[in-house]
Amino acid sequence: MCNRRTSHPKPSVTVLLPTPCPIETLVIPPDLDGRTGINRAQNVIAQIAAQNDLDAIRAWLARVVDKKTTFDTYRKEAERLLLWSLLQLGKPLSSLTHEDLLVYQHFLSDPQPGAQWTANGGRKHPRGDPRWRPFYGPLCATSQRQALVILNVMFAWLVQAGYLAGNPLSLSRQRARRAKPRVTRYLSPERWLEVKNWIQAMPKETDREREHAVRVRWLFTLLYLGGLRITEVATNTMGSFFCRRDANGVDRWWLEVLGKGDKERLVPATAEMMAELSAYRHQQGLPPLPSPHEDTPLVLPIGQSRKPLTRAALHLIVKQVFSGAAQALRARGDEYTQQADQLELASAHWLRHSAGSNMVDQQVDLRLVRDNLGHASLTTTSQYLHADDDRRHKETDEKHRIGW
Repeated sequence: MCNRRTSHPKPSVTVLLPTPCPIETLVIPPDLDGRTGINRAQNVIAQIAAQNDLDAIRAWLARVVDKKTTFDTYRKEAERLLLWSLLQLGKPLSSLTHEDLLVYQHFLSDPQPGAQWTANGGRKHPRGDPRWRPFYGPLCATSQRQALVILNVMFAWLVQAGYLAGNPLSLSRQRARRAKPRVTRYLSPERWLEVKNWIQAMPKETDREREHAVRVRWLFTLLYLGGLRITEVATNTMGSFFCRRDANGVDRWWLEVLGKGDKERLVPATAEMMAELSAYRHQQGLPPLPSPHEDTPLVLPIGQSRKPLTRAALHLIVKQVFSGAAQALRARGDEYTQQADQLELASAHWLRHSAGSNMVDQQVDLRLVRDNLGHASLTTTSQYLHADDDRRHKETDEKHRIGW
């Protein structure tokens, strides 16, 4: 396993402190690799060639290797449990019991010792960085449930594959009492105004600064007005914008998004969004409006490159904006410290939640909000649904605004 050596000058000894490391570099001793795990299936013809827990996890992950977001999420949860089982319990993953998983759920709410499990300051470090840790802080109740759901899927698959005899999470599948549906990870109108003001005040003295400022404004427009996920920004192109004339002869622009689960949806490209798109394209030396099937990424790197930015690069831009806005807020006095701390926790997905909250606050029909955020089917083309789409566009355009 990964070890961090800490030397003490007096006396001259070396203490080995186990440090979690990514599973791609993990080396597990034979007595902990799961070959003789107490939950290994016996007298069953296995459907996978895995002889140990690490190979079994890799076989499970290989099913989703072509879906980066899903793969990263699944790997994260499997990796966390495997490392916890090895380092905290000193037992193989294939020896975990139902009681162990109850302890693990409690661990998720406060991974301790913090220096061993949590990245310093909650920062995300590259997987090859010695500062990398499996956690960035305690998991909220929703994230704990998501982790256990994913692990339940993994255990069930390993049972089906003939690797495990049983699923230690299957006894925990009773539905938990649902909390009142309330989104907490979103920006209040006051915090959102702080972010917009910070973006508008970004330096624009050099060509690079101007290009970056315009790009940030366009990115936040997509995330807020479009309610897009950051992965959707990374993977869709400007050629997905198209114009359609409604029954009243009004030209309405739409953005066709291929999103989570390879599902398509139509996002109303409001007048504000199209104005921001034109400004961004002008800054890039492009015509004001995109052409059909144009392969220009929705957000471009600084400079001459036309390659799409990665999800990680987009995430970094968003986090830098929130961090800058938080610092500006904190500089106004100690009474703003709490609000600044909350703002620094924000991510791109908070903008999606903020978009939904704003549309609801502005009394956009809940069914239209649902469709805007990604639950509408594009397979039906009847006149009735077509007219309903136009009403959705009209209400979104009138009531959901960014107000730069």
